[in-house]
Amino acid sequence: MAADDNWQTELPTLVERTAFIFNNEILSDVKFVVPVSIGEIESKKVIPAHKFVLAISSPVFFAMFYGLMAETKDSIELPDCDYESLLELFRFLYTDKVNLSGNNVMQVLYLANKYIVPSLAKKCTEYLHDNLNASNVFFILPHARKFENKDLEDRCWKVIKEQTEEAVTSDGFISVERSVVESVVKREKLSVTELKLYKAVDGWAAAEVQRQGLTPDGKTKRRILGEDIVKAIRFPLISQKDFMSVVFDSDILTFHEVGNMMKHYSGVLKYPLLFKDTARSGIPMYYSDF
Repeated sequence: MAADDNWQTELPTLVERTAFIFNNEILSDVKFVVPVSIGEIESKKVIPAHKFVLAISSPVFFAMFYGLMAETKDSIELPDCDYESLLELFRFLYTDKVNLSGNNVMQVLYLANKYIVPSLAKKCTEYLHDNLNASNVFFILPHARKFENKDLEDRCWKVIKEQTEEAVTSDGFISVERSVVESVVKREKLSVTELKLYKAVDGWAAAEVQRQGLTPDGKTKRRILGEDIVKAIRFPLISQKDFMSVVFDSDILTFHEVGNMMKHYSGVLKYPLLFKDTARSGIPMYYSDF
Protein backbone atom coordinates (compact mmCIF):
# COMPACT_ATOMS: atom_id res chain seq x y z
CA MET A 1 0.00 0.00 0.00
CA ALA A 2 1.40 3.34 -1.00
CA ALA A 3 1.27 6.24 1.44
CA ASP A 4 1.62 10.01 1.30
CA ASP A 5 4.52 11.56 3.14
CA ASN A 6 2.12 12.98 5.69
CA TRP A 7 -0.10 9.94 6.19
CA GLN A 8 0.38 10.15 9.97
CA THR A 9 -1.31 13.54 10.13
CA GLU A 10 -4.37 12.25 8.35
CA LEU A 11 -4.91 9.49 10.93
CA PRO A 12 -5.60 11.18 14.27
CA THR A 13 -5.72 8.10 16.56
CA LEU A 14 -3.15 5.45 17.39
CA VAL A 15 -5.59 2.70 16.39
CA GLU A 16 -6.03 4.27 12.97
CA ARG A 17 -2.28 4.54 12.48
CA THR A 18 -1.54 0.96 13.51
CA ALA A 19 -4.45 -0.20 11.36
CA PHE A 20 -2.89 1.65 8.44
CA ILE A 21 0.42 -0.22 8.72
CA PHE A 22 -1.31 -3.61 9.12
CA ASN A 23 -0.21 -5.91 6.27
CA ASN A 24 1.77 -2.99 4.90
CA GLU A 25 5.43 -2.72 3.89
CA ILE A 26 5.69 0.71 5.55
CA LEU A 27 8.12 0.46 8.48
CA SER A 28 7.96 -3.35 8.29
CA ASP A 29 10.98 -5.03 9.88
CA VAL A 30 9.94 -8.69 9.66
CA LYS A 31 8.12 -10.89 7.16
CA PHE A 32 6.17 -14.08 7.78
CA VAL A 33 6.10 -16.73 5.07
CA VAL A 34 3.07 -19.02 5.24
CA PRO A 35 1.61 -21.73 3.00
CA VAL A 36 -1.47 -21.06 0.91
CA SER A 37 -3.46 -23.60 -1.11
CA ILE A 38 -5.55 -22.91 -4.19
CA GLY A 39 -7.20 -26.17 -5.14
CA GLU A 40 -4.41 -28.72 -5.37
CA ILE A 41 -1.75 -26.09 -5.96
CA GLU A 42 0.31 -25.12 -2.91
CA SER A 43 2.39 -21.98 -2.75
CA LYS A 44 3.60 -19.44 -0.19
CA LYS A 45 2.59 -15.89 0.64
CA VAL A 46 4.34 -13.21 2.62
CA ILE A 47 2.82 -11.03 5.34
CA PRO A 48 4.85 -7.95 6.28
CA ALA A 49 4.77 -7.11 9.98
CA HIS A 50 6.28 -4.94 12.69
CA LYS A 51 8.11 -6.52 15.60
CA PHE A 52 7.15 -3.83 18.10
CA VAL A 53 3.40 -4.09 17.37
CA LEU A 54 3.48 -7.88 17.67
CA ALA A 55 5.64 -7.83 20.79
CA ILE A 56 3.39 -5.47 22.79
CA SER A 57 0.43 -7.79 22.15
CA SER A 58 1.94 -11.24 22.61
CA PRO A 59 4.52 -12.53 25.13
CA VAL A 60 5.53 -15.15 22.58
CA PHE A 61 6.34 -12.53 19.95
CA PHE A 62 8.09 -10.45 22.64
CA ALA A 63 10.35 -13.38 23.46
CA MET A 64 10.83 -14.12 19.76
CA PHE A 65 12.04 -10.61 18.91
CA TYR A 66 13.39 -9.14 22.16
CA GLY A 67 14.20 -12.10 24.41
CA LEU A 68 17.55 -13.69 25.21
CA MET A 69 17.23 -15.95 22.16
CA ALA A 70 15.75 -13.29 19.89
CA GLU A 71 15.16 -14.14 16.25
CA THR A 72 17.54 -12.18 14.03
CA LYS A 73 16.22 -13.23 10.65
CA ASP A 74 13.95 -10.79 8.85
CA SER A 75 11.94 -13.61 7.26
CA ILE A 76 10.19 -16.27 9.37
CA GLU A 77 8.47 -19.35 7.97
CA LEU A 78 5.39 -20.67 9.78
CA PRO A 79 4.39 -23.98 8.20
CA ASP A 80 1.79 -24.79 10.90
CA CYS A 81 -0.75 -22.13 9.91
CA ASP A 82 -2.45 -20.82 6.82
CA TYR A 83 -2.29 -17.35 5.32
CA GLU A 84 -5.86 -16.26 6.06
CA SER A 85 -5.75 -17.28 9.72
CA LEU A 86 -2.38 -15.64 10.43
CA LEU A 87 -3.65 -12.51 8.72
CA GLU A 88 -6.63 -12.47 11.11
CA LEU A 89 -4.33 -12.90 14.11
CA PHE A 90 -2.30 -9.92 12.95
CA ARG A 91 -5.43 -7.92 12.13
CA PHE A 92 -6.50 -8.31 15.75
CA LEU A 93 -3.08 -7.34 17.09
CA TYR A 94 -3.04 -4.20 14.95
CA THR A 95 -6.71 -3.15 15.06
CA ASP A 96 -8.51 -5.01 17.89
CA LYS A 97 -10.81 -6.41 15.18
CA VAL A 98 -11.05 -9.87 13.61
CA ASN A 99 -13.06 -11.39 10.79
CA LEU A 100 -14.11 -14.84 11.96
CA SER A 101 -15.89 -17.49 9.91
CA GLY A 102 -16.65 -21.17 10.13
CA ASN A 103 -13.67 -21.80 7.88
CA ASN A 104 -11.04 -19.97 9.92
CA VAL A 105 -12.20 -19.78 13.54
CA MET A 106 -10.53 -23.01 14.71
CA GLN A 107 -7.18 -22.07 13.16
CA VAL A 108 -7.41 -18.53 14.56
CA LEU A 109 -8.19 -20.01 17.98
CA TYR A 110 -5.15 -22.26 17.63
CA LEU A 111 -2.95 -19.24 16.86
CA ALA A 112 -4.48 -17.19 19.67
CA ASN A 113 -3.53 -19.92 22.12
CA LYS A 114 -0.12 -20.52 20.56
CA TYR A 115 0.86 -16.85 20.77
CA ILE A 116 -0.94 -16.30 24.11
CA VAL A 117 -3.50 -13.71 23.05
CA PRO A 118 -6.35 -14.49 25.47
CA SER A 119 -8.59 -11.65 24.30
CA LEU A 120 -8.61 -13.12 20.79
CA ALA A 121 -9.12 -16.64 22.12
CA LYS A 122 -12.16 -15.30 24.01
CA LYS A 123 -13.60 -13.81 20.82
CA CYS A 124 -13.12 -17.12 19.02
CA THR A 125 -14.79 -19.02 21.83
CA GLU A 126 -17.72 -16.59 21.85
CA TYR A 127 -18.07 -17.04 18.09
CA LEU A 128 -18.15 -20.81 18.53
CA HIS A 129 -20.74 -20.52 21.31
CA ASP A 130 -22.97 -18.39 19.09
CA ASN A 131 -22.61 -20.60 16.01
CA LEU A 132 -22.46 -24.08 17.54
CA ASN A 133 -25.03 -26.50 16.09
CA ALA A 134 -25.53 -30.16 15.25
CA SER A 135 -23.88 -29.84 11.84
CA ASN A 136 -20.55 -28.56 13.19
CA VAL A 137 -20.44 -29.87 16.77
CA PHE A 138 -18.08 -32.75 15.93
CA PHE A 139 -15.67 -30.34 14.25
CA ILE A 140 -15.64 -28.13 17.35
CA LEU A 141 -15.64 -30.73 20.15
CA PRO A 142 -12.10 -32.08 19.49
CA HIS A 143 -10.69 -28.55 19.60
CA ALA A 144 -12.58 -27.76 22.80
CA ARG A 145 -10.94 -30.84 24.33
CA LYS A 146 -7.50 -29.98 22.94
CA PHE A 147 -7.56 -26.46 24.36
CA GLU A 148 -9.18 -27.69 27.62
CA ASN A 149 -12.09 -25.29 27.17
CA LYS A 150 -14.52 -26.94 29.60
CA ASP A 151 -17.40 -24.55 28.98
CA LEU A 152 -17.25 -25.02 25.21
CA GLU A 153 -16.92 -28.80 25.61
CA ASP A 154 -19.99 -28.87 27.87
CA ARG A 155 -21.94 -26.86 25.29
CA CYS A 156 -20.92 -29.35 22.62
CA TRP A 157 -22.19 -32.29 24.66
CA LYS A 158 -25.45 -30.44 25.30
CA VAL A 159 -25.98 -30.09 21.54
CA ILE A 160 -25.08 -33.76 21.02
CA LYS A 161 -27.51 -34.83 23.74
CA GLU A 162 -30.41 -32.73 22.42
CA GLN A 163 -29.76 -33.16 18.67
CA THR A 164 -28.04 -36.53 18.54
CA GLU A 165 -29.54 -37.77 15.29
CA GLU A 166 -28.58 -34.63 13.37
CA ALA A 167 -25.11 -34.63 14.96
CA VAL A 168 -24.16 -38.27 14.30
CA THR A 169 -25.38 -38.06 10.70
CA SER A 170 -23.35 -34.90 10.04
CA ASP A 171 -20.14 -34.82 8.02
CA GLY A 172 -18.14 -34.10 11.16
CA PHE A 173 -18.97 -37.36 12.92
CA ILE A 174 -17.49 -39.54 10.20
CA SER A 175 -14.01 -38.07 10.79
CA VAL A 176 -13.80 -37.78 14.59
CA GLU A 177 -11.29 -39.71 16.66
CA ARG A 178 -12.32 -43.10 18.00
CA SER A 179 -12.36 -41.76 21.58
CA VAL A 180 -15.16 -39.35 20.63
CA VAL A 181 -17.23 -42.17 19.11
CA GLU A 182 -16.78 -44.17 22.31
CA SER A 183 -17.82 -41.20 24.44
CA VAL A 184 -21.01 -40.79 22.40
CA VAL A 185 -22.20 -44.42 22.48
CA LYS A 186 -21.56 -44.70 26.23
CA ARG A 187 -23.84 -41.79 27.11
CA GLU A 188 -27.19 -42.50 28.75
CA LYS A 189 -29.00 -39.47 27.32
CA LEU A 190 -29.15 -39.35 23.53
CA SER A 191 -31.96 -38.25 21.25
CA VAL A 192 -31.57 -40.87 18.54
CA THR A 193 -32.87 -44.38 17.95
CA GLU A 194 -30.39 -47.16 18.59
CA LEU A 195 -30.61 -48.23 14.96
CA LYS A 196 -29.59 -44.82 13.64
CA LEU A 197 -26.84 -44.61 16.23
CA TYR A 198 -25.54 -48.00 15.13
CA LYS A 199 -25.67 -47.01 11.45
CA ALA A 200 -23.66 -43.87 12.24
CA VAL A 201 -21.06 -45.90 14.17
CA ASP A 202 -20.87 -48.48 11.40
CA GLY A 203 -20.41 -45.66 8.87
CA TRP A 204 -17.60 -44.20 10.98
CA ALA A 205 -15.91 -47.63 11.13
CA ALA A 206 -16.18 -48.07 7.35
CA ALA A 207 -14.64 -44.62 6.80
CA GLU A 208 -11.82 -45.35 9.27
CA VAL A 209 -11.08 -48.66 7.55
CA GLN A 210 -10.81 -46.79 4.26
CA ARG A 211 -8.58 -44.09 5.80
CA GLN A 212 -6.21 -46.79 7.03
CA GLY A 213 -6.27 -48.65 3.71
CA LEU A 214 -7.49 -51.89 5.28
CA THR A 215 -9.79 -54.65 4.03
CA PRO A 216 -13.40 -53.39 4.29
CA ASP A 217 -15.02 -56.34 6.06
CA GLY A 218 -16.91 -56.87 9.31
CA LYS A 219 -13.97 -58.27 11.28
CA THR A 220 -11.80 -55.30 10.39
CA LYS A 221 -14.51 -52.85 11.37
CA ARG A 222 -14.96 -54.72 14.66
CA ARG A 223 -11.26 -54.45 15.40
CA ILE A 224 -11.24 -50.75 14.51
CA LEU A 225 -14.23 -50.07 16.76
CA GLY A 226 -12.97 -52.12 19.68
CA GLU A 227 -15.00 -54.03 22.24
CA ASP A 228 -15.87 -50.99 24.35
CA ILE A 229 -17.80 -49.38 21.48
CA VAL A 230 -19.47 -52.58 20.25
CA LYS A 231 -20.59 -53.54 23.77
CA ALA A 232 -21.99 -50.04 24.33
CA ILE A 233 -24.46 -50.36 21.43
CA ARG A 234 -27.83 -51.45 22.83
CA PHE A 235 -28.79 -53.96 20.16
CA PRO A 236 -31.85 -55.24 22.08
CA LEU A 237 -33.42 -51.80 21.51
CA ILE A 238 -33.40 -52.48 17.76
CA SER A 239 -36.38 -54.37 16.36
CA GLN A 240 -35.81 -57.86 14.98
CA LYS A 241 -36.65 -56.71 11.46
CA ASP A 242 -34.13 -53.87 11.58
CA PHE A 243 -31.54 -56.05 13.29
CA MET A 244 -31.70 -58.61 10.48
CA SER A 245 -31.77 -56.08 7.64
CA VAL A 246 -29.04 -53.76 8.97
CA VAL A 247 -26.99 -55.10 11.88
CA PHE A 248 -26.70 -58.69 10.67
CA ASP A 249 -25.67 -57.64 7.17
CA SER A 250 -22.92 -55.35 8.50
CA ASP A 251 -21.17 -58.51 9.80
CA ILE A 252 -19.72 -56.82 12.87
CA LEU A 253 -21.23 -59.14 15.48
CA THR A 254 -19.92 -62.65 16.10
CA PHE A 255 -21.94 -65.81 15.47
CA HIS A 256 -22.46 -66.20 19.22
CA GLU A 257 -23.71 -62.61 19.59
CA VAL A 258 -26.14 -62.96 16.69
CA GLY A 259 -27.42 -66.24 18.16
CA ASN A 260 -27.87 -64.57 21.53
CA MET A 261 -29.96 -61.85 19.91
CA MET A 262 -32.09 -64.33 17.98
CA LYS A 263 -32.89 -66.18 21.20
CA HIS A 264 -33.75 -62.84 22.77
CA TYR A 265 -36.20 -61.97 20.00
CA SER A 266 -37.72 -65.47 20.16
CA GLY A 267 -38.16 -65.29 23.93
CA VAL A 268 -36.11 -68.44 24.61
CA LEU A 269 -32.94 -66.85 25.98
CA LYS A 270 -31.96 -68.72 29.14
CA TYR A 271 -28.94 -66.63 30.09
CA PRO A 272 -28.30 -62.88 30.33
CA LEU A 273 -28.20 -60.68 27.26
CA LEU A 274 -24.74 -59.73 26.04
CA PHE A 275 -25.84 -56.12 25.51
CA LYS A 276 -27.72 -53.58 27.62
CA ASP A 277 -31.47 -53.44 26.98
CA THR A 278 -32.41 -50.32 28.96
CA ALA A 279 -33.69 -47.51 26.77
CA ARG A 280 -31.71 -44.31 26.51
CA SER A 281 -33.47 -41.18 27.69
CA GLY A 282 -36.52 -40.25 25.60
CA ILE A 283 -36.26 -42.97 22.93
CA PRO A 284 -38.86 -45.79 22.59
CA MET A 285 -37.45 -49.31 23.03
CA TYR A 286 -38.45 -50.45 19.55
CA TYR A 287 -38.71 -47.87 16.84
CA SER A 288 -38.35 -48.65 13.13
CA ASP A 289 -36.38 -46.20 11.06
CA PHE A 290 -37.86 -47.51 7.82
